Amino acid sequence: MVEFPYGTKSLLCKYLSADLWKRYQGRRDKVGVPFEQMILSGCQNVDSGIGVYAGSHDAYYTFEGLFDRIIEDYHGHAKNDRHVSDMDYTKLNCPPFTEEEKSMIISTRIRVGRNLAAFPLGPGITK
Repeated sequence: MVEFPYGTKSLLCKYLSADLWKRYQGRRDKVGVPFEQMILSGCQNVDSGIGVYAGSHDAYYTFEGLFDRIIEDYHGHAKNDRHVSDMDYTKLNCPPFTEEEKSMIISTRIRVGRNLAAFPLGPGITK
């Protein structure tokens, strides 16, 4: 079982029970990423807020006992909740920037991260 120092506040520490450790220890997701690799960062960096990285899309299902709890706590999104997207920009309610706020904006960046189906996410990436 993983032991965290007193005061560790990560969601991994909060939800990784002895039972979940026993259930997932030594298991891998469908692309072969081991559970231990997914939690390694949170074990080494105990100041992490979350402490776990999915190895692939499948990891959310293979290790749902841990991921579902963390996702619900962090995002407020329960396992059976469904997200409904409305991409109509005319429905956005964006208050205008003040002149002072506008003057501080030099550039903007929008990051979109996606993964190819059946390929691993961060913890499972190899050459």
